[in-house]
Amino acid sequence: MAGLIQNFKMSTLTKMDISKLSLNNQYQVNISGITGDLAGYLGRAYNIPNNYASGRDVGIMCSEATLPTSSFATSEVKDNFHGINQQFAHTRIYIDSDFTFYVDQNYNTLKFFEGWMDYISGVDNSTGGIKNQNYYRRFNYPMNGGKVGYKCGVLQISKFEKSYGHAPNASAATSLTYEFINAFPKGMTSIPVQYGSADLTKVTVQFAYDRYIVK
Repeated sequence: MAGLIQNFKMSTLTKMDISKLSLNNQYQVNISGITGDLAGYLGRAYNIPNNYASGRDVGIMCSEATLPTSSFATSEVKDNFHGINQQFAHTRIYIDSDFTFYVDQNYNTLKFFEGWMDYISGVDNSTGGIKNQNYYRRFNYPMNGGKVGYKCGVLQISKFEKSYGHAPNASAATSLTYEFINAFPKGMTSIPVQYGSADLTKVTVQFAYDRYIVK
């Protein structure tokens, strides 16, 4: 029975043209809209070049990404109808997205996110230095007039296919762009280093955001 179902599915997919199914390795990540205050801190504290401090080159270094998803928080209502429980949505919950980036030999990618998180936690707002016994943190504001704050203006991931931009009919080659509103790095995963066979160094960053828009 399972074989009959599988053959039916394959026959259906063949008729729909399997070559038109979406592939998961065609995408582009763009990070921009970094506030001037944050970019200035990255250049001053971490000596990051402008093309990295602006987020432009960091987006190009993205090796893996997760398309965003959302869910609903619901409330349950009983006894409106005898013997039936109903659920009603009241809040849309946006799930954090993970992005994995290659780390260059100058560690600018790593310093970009370390510096961004330092800026969020207000490392530059304390006196006496981080090693001072009386060190404290005063977190920065999320956003203030678009010039000061730790949330970026644009974090985008565009999903497209190989034919995009090359199809005879441009409208036939579609793309899908997710734009994250007010995104910022929420966490970074540990980066393993070891002796033995060499591999590319990567860092995975978890981004939080207020909401996303599908274009």
